[in-house]
Amino acid sequence: MEFPDGLKFTKEHEWIRVDGNVAQIGITDYAQEALGDIVFLELPESGIHFNHGDTFGVVESVKAVSDLYSPLTGTVAEINESLVDAPEGINEHPYDDGWMISIELDNDSELDELMDVEAYRKYVEEIS
Repeated sequence: MEFPDGLKFTKEHEWIRVDGNVAQIGITDYAQEALGDIVFLELPESGIHFNHGDTFGVVESVKAVSDLYSPLTGTVAEINESLVDAPEGINEHPYDDGWMISIELDNDSELDELMDVEAYRKYVEEIS
């Protein structure tokens, strides 16, 4: 299981990569492994605003359907269109090509509430 440095994480198993005022969001290696083969992904349109904790999409696998939660408040700047047609990319590369949305942050202080890689690694060990 991968735990890349430089990312932030949530207890709902989203990862966040921040570059300036924009954050890319996806699901972790742990999440995609738990879900199994991902067969469908529903993402929002660009320009939609989400508050921290809002549902921003749905991921469906052979095992389950799961909501995706926005770990931060902001406006969708971009969605990863390639995943809509080929959601299995999340299973193959959850941290690279498997990013789902990027948002322009409203409040970067929310980043302080997220886990760093070591805290997330410990969290996964506790729940596994």
